[in-house]
Amino acid sequence: MTQQLAHEWSFAAIGTSWWIGVYESLGNKALARLQHQVQERIETFDRTYSRFREDSQVAAIAQKAGTYALPPDSQELFSLYKKLYDATDGAVTPLIGQVLADAGYDAAYSLKSKPLTKPPTWDAAFTYQSNTLRTNRPILLDFGAAGKGYLVDIVAEVLRAHGVSRFCIDAGGDMRCEGLDEPLRIGLENPQDFSEIVGVALLQNKALCGSATNRRAWGTYHHIIDPEALDSPRHIMAIWVIADSALLADGLATALFFVTPEKLLRDFSFSYVIVYADGSVVHSQDYTGELFTEA
Repeated sequence: MTQQLAHEWSFAAIGTSWWIGVYESLGNKALARLQHQVQERIETFDRTYSRFREDSQVAAIAQKAGTYALPPDSQELFSLYKKLYDATDGAVTPLIGQVLADAGYDAAYSLKSKPLTKPPTWDAAFTYQSNTLRTNRPILLDFGAAGKGYLVDIVAEVLRAHGVSRFCIDAGGDMRCEGLDEPLRIGLENPQDFSEIVGVALLQNKALCGSATNRRAWGTYHHIIDPEALDSPRHIMAIWVIADSALLADGLATALFFVTPEKLLRDFSFSYVIVYADGSVVHSQDYTGELFTEA
């Protein structure tokens, strides 16, 4: 059976473009309520976790040490970050915010770098338990490694709460599809030529997230910086991960810049495609899409 969209809409939020497609019919009022609730939920998330707005909770945490009550959704976010922090020996860390800002990826997008300083360790900077964050110093948190993916999952929860069970969400390339009769074919952009693709991923009832060094790049840096080397990894050009949640797929797409897939597969279930700096392409054994070039 061929799946057909009943509704679709696009909008801009958290600095990227969104597209939501629904494969079951809703009344006009129900659709309007759903669209409004999606926007409200994104705004609530951004007002908590964004380091790019002065009125966010992250901005307040950056001003002084203290005890901060975070929303219930912080539990899943911090839990994954701690697992990735441990799995990558601290390379994936929410404490990378000041490093990114000093490198030029700051709230004003100045793209003007300053001398970089290694961030503190997790235990030296804060404790987190039961939605409560206790910081030992002012810290600029950054959730760019997994936050957008997590927000995709949260928007999926909003859709389900409104009775929608068949949908696809695309937030700047971070995607989640549920209830589809057949997989969607998603092109994997060639990081060396935006007009081409290196392959096609088949996405059905899963999440797909990617990370590439040709996006959000300036000077000698891109949006991923190694907190130990204080430089951006250059051995990989692009990574795509398919997992059960966009939170996990997004976080792993960052972690794979620092550790091997084999190490992460000990603790997480996912499939992947990696384009290395020499142009070679590798993939996991369970990847079921198409690739037009390989190592």
